[in-house]
Amino acid sequence: MTGDALARLLAEGSVTLIDVRSPEEFSGEAGYPCDPRQGHIEGALNVPLEVLMADMQAALAGLDSSRPIVAYCHSGQRSEMAAALLRAAGHDATNYAGSWHEWSRR
Repeated sequence: MTGDALARLLAEGSVTLIDVRSPEEFSGEAGYPCDPRQGHIEGALNVPLEVLMADMQAALAGLDSSRPIVAYCHSGQRSEMAAALLRAAGHDATNYAGSWHEWSRR
């Protein structure tokens, strides 16, 4: 998924966006110096990959399961793993490969 496609889906409100980075990365307390800013994509929910892997049902409790899920992280690697796990569990999930590294430049 491209950043422009994600922006359209977010504007439509037709997707659930999960950030699978650590809470510190999500809040902007930690991050990578290659990014012009720290934080998260507005509207994203923080579901760290480790939490998703440990207990997917609890990690996704309260999310709207009728909408597709888009996962992102810093560079697309953790979120690709999350999307694959979600698809294996029967969810409509995809990876935003550009992730925060790309979005932080928008």
